[in-house]
Amino acid sequence: MIIVGAVLAALSIELFLIPNLIIDGGIIGISLIVNHLTTVHFGVLIICFNIPFLIAGYKLLGKSFFLASLIGIISLAAVESLFHHTTPFTSTPLLATVFGGVILGAGVGLVIKYGGALDGTDIMAILLTKKIPFSIGEFIMFFNIFVFVWAGFVLGWEQAMYSIITYYIASKTIDMVVQGFEGDTKAVLIVSDNYKEMADCIITKLGRSVTKLNGKGGYINSDKEIIYVVVTRLELSKLKTIIAEIDPLAFTTIMDTQEARGSKFKSALH
Repeated sequence: MIIVGAVLAALSIELFLIPNLIIDGGIIGISLIVNHLTTVHFGVLIICFNIPFLIAGYKLLGKSFFLASLIGIISLAAVESLFHHTTPFTSTPLLATVFGGVILGAGVGLVIKYGGALDGTDIMAILLTKKIPFSIGEFIMFFNIFVFVWAGFVLGWEQAMYSIITYYIASKTIDMVVQGFEGDTKAVLIVSDNYKEMADCIITKLGRSVTKLNGKGGYINSDKEIIYVVVTRLELSKLKTIIAEIDPLAFTTIMDTQEARGSKFKSALH
């Protein structure tokens, strides 16, 4: 699956991005810019730029991550070379931006999901944020601002704007591939006087277990039962319907969750 992901990323780069002077963020973006400025092949650049970060991250993420990433990067470079002179799918920048971003994100997402990486930016962020007062997310954001500004001077500002859209689409596709279509979970807090009926209905109709929390109303200082339940985004609409049918006045808070783990949640999901 790592090789499949690398193949998808290579196809995106050669058939959509490079012919239309569009880049992605991170090390892949830098490699594409340097490739445009020099005669050095993209495959050589992506290996040279990534290897130092993979070696530096060896102690952080282990041997299996290093080997999986190395296989992915070499596969990316090799397949990209094979398709180097292939006729591009489209010469329309908008189509290249959308479809190139989706295919690239799917490829990178597969590599990440199966234990590797095609871009050393995250590893670099982990290493440097231990010494600088920025979070990993902030560092990656600042790093990519630099990449896209550089792209603006080299490729033109219109191409840089297309590149930002590509990066956004690719990052969202990566999340979807890594987490799964149902992996986007929501944590829901429900405050209702009909908590027992509400809990029973959620268990019966959604197949989700609920957690009852003890609370106290701040205005009249009365005891409250609070229902806590985690659902996928596909189940959220049905949960809202259940709440509206049982208690239209129920106070409901819906929150995004990064990840939901546990055998009970997994078994309910399937």
